[in-house]
Amino acid sequence: MTNKLVKGLLATAVLAALAGCNSSDDDNNTPTTCAEAGDACTQFTVLHTNDNHGRFWENKDGEYGMAARKTLINQIRAEVESAGGHTLLLSGGDINTGVPESDLQNAIPDFIGMNEIAYDAMAVGNHEFDNPLAILDSQRSIANFPMLAANIYKADGTRYFDAYKVFDINGVKVAVIGLTTEDTAKLGNPEFISELTFTDPKEEVAKVIQEINDAGEADLIFATTHMGHYANGEHGSNAPGDVALANALDAGQLHAVIGGHSQNPVCMEGDGYAEDFKPGDECKPDVQNGTFIMQAHEWGKYVGRADFEYFNGELHLASYNLVPVNLLGTVLDENGEPVLDEEGNEVEEIVGEKIEPDAELLELLSFYQEQGQERLDEVIAATDGLLDGERSNVRYMQTNLGRLIAIAQAEKVNADFGVMNSGGVRASIEQGEISYRDVLTVQPFGNMVTLSTMTGAQVSEYLGNVASLQIGAGAYAQITGVKMTVDCEAQSVAISDINGKGYSDTETYTFTVPSYNAAGGDGYPVLTPVQTGYVDADVLYGYFKDAGSIVAADYNPVGDIVYENSESVEGCKITAN
Repeated sequence: MTNKLVKGLLATAVLAALAGCNSSDDDNNTPTTCAEAGDACTQFTVLHTNDNHGRFWENKDGEYGMAARKTLINQIRAEVESAGGHTLLLSGGDINTGVPESDLQNAIPDFIGMNEIAYDAMAVGNHEFDNPLAILDSQRSIANFPMLAANIYKADGTRYFDAYKVFDINGVKVAVIGLTTEDTAKLGNPEFISELTFTDPKEEVAKVIQEINDAGEADLIFATTHMGHYANGEHGSNAPGDVALANALDAGQLHAVIGGHSQNPVCMEGDGYAEDFKPGDECKPDVQNGTFIMQAHEWGKYVGRADFEYFNGELHLASYNLVPVNLLGTVLDENGEPVLDEEGNEVEEIVGEKIEPDAELLELLSFYQEQGQERLDEVIAATDGLLDGERSNVRYMQTNLGRLIAIAQAEKVNADFGVMNSGGVRASIEQGEISYRDVLTVQPFGNMVTLSTMTGAQVSEYLGNVASLQIGAGAYAQITGVKMTVDCEAQSVAISDINGKGYSDTETYTFTVPSYNAAGGDGYPVLTPVQTGYVDADVLYGYFKDAGSIVAADYNPVGDIVYENSESVEGCKITAN
């Protein structure tokens, strides 16, 4: 028996002992461990990933990739089954959007890979709605597993997806409910989801649990969700996530949440996340209101492994781990210091033993990987420095890449200023050559550039709404061509200049914004703009190709925007009381 298993059983034994304090002498023989329960204990393992975002293939360093993931999962399945257990493989959603090879093929290789790995179910993510519903329906027809979402309704009042599925695990029935963030209503492309309604998951899960219990369909109720994990429920501009979901129910109603959306490894320490979590570190999932909450970072970098035991009508977590999939870690010397190479860079190696990719799946996926390589690898420009689109930066501050995109779109149609949502900036571009692949990785959504004309007073009202959206979410706006002060509490702006023309309430100004946001995406005000016919990635491609050489520093923030009444100088941050 492993140390982790012993620790897990000791923790749950305490609860069992407390429950037994009021029991009669006849109950003294009630088992407190799986070993004591013997055949009355059912052991099963839940494996999980989330936020695949097109990463069916390994990266340039050989990390992750679905072929290696299959090998790892098959190894764990064999281990569990040899011990008499059962496995369940779940996904927290967002299979779509993020890598050109996948985006150009509507994530077909990713769903084929999931079939070959034999997923049991997945939550529907918000990025499943980046494409027309016909493509989503096609993906659903390809999948050999159910796509679950209890809180998405069609115009006729019926659900668009199944709400849940019940799995029989050696006689124990486990219901898995699917839930999608209600933010999808503003994160999904409004052109594609206008006929759908996304209800509050907290209310929906209570209804579905009641339905399951009334029918006596399950012994245990899990949820696979795409809602996000936010420590202590502090979700900022995002919709409430898994913590709020667990705490909205009576204790014991929901046994576990397998999540996604926030793309973080949910490994807890005290009241917050474990600091500096690295591949190979121990991981303790969150527990809220008696509900285990788990999330395995992103892209298939890890496979989450939760070993459960069920006896005496209670669920016990024996052990939990995030298993890295060929991830690199820094090599340390005997003193715990990083080992450096001849150029002073930290030496990295795979954490643990290398996982060999499954040969058959690798061959199958290589067909898709090789499609369109010649065009994707076309070099169109070069940059002398990093163009920063890192999620943890671009959603919290003005960055050179966010500003470059806004400038490129505004210049394309001779607008006075540009507004770019940070959620539409999906990656950085490293120093050196820039390829078409880089462009599609940064802007994979295929949004159109729109052009709006407003008076200065109307622009002030619009930017008052947009510029005051809180940092940390994709709604955070990268804005160029405007000098202004933003009052985050009042949600208003004081503009001093637009495009070097000064400012007047009565003068007219033009600006660009992606069609996604013009239609109300990210909670932006709905506009009735001119549809320019230009696709965002094509505009960025043309801008790079025309420039040839990019000086990264030319796009650095220049202090045009000042934020007041905010906990951050980079944007609006107001903590709710």
